[in-house]
Amino acid sequence: MSTEKKIVMIFGTFDYLHAGHENYIKQAREHGDHILAVIAKDKTVEKVKSRLPDHSERERMKILKESGLVDKVILGNNTDKHKVITKYKPDVIALGYDQFAFTFRLEKTIIEHGLNTEILRLKPYRPELYKSSIIKQKQLLKKHVAQQSLSFI
Repeated sequence: MSTEKKIVMIFGTFDYLHAGHENYIKQAREHGDHILAVIAKDKTVEKVKSRLPDHSERERMKILKESGLVDKVILGNNTDKHKVITKYKPDVIALGYDQFAFTFRLEKTIIEHGLNTEILRLKPYRPELYKSSIIKQKQLLKKHVAQQSLSFI
């Protein structure tokens, strides 16, 4: 009997860690033993979302590590987005329902490198509430309200 752990690789910005991320990771864990989270580099986030994340890549890594939700956290690669896949050879790649950047060549990368990696698209978890862009808007609104309250004192 093999004692090797089944590795599930997930990807994300994880700028504001929220219940949607927790659900994504929980769903991913149903498909393996070891969750390897790949954090998007700041430059990658800027390229994909046309803005920098609110938290630096190092801060986002630290927050995800400290959450205890994943087994290992690594940074993505600026030049070769699939390099982490060929390096770690995951058994499963679990994509979020809304992840499409850099996914169009995943199957080709897996075949070219002779990997036996399954690609899964996971289900959304209340995206009308738990999406980083919505959470960010709420944070900005709270900050604005707090500043307005202070100006009246």
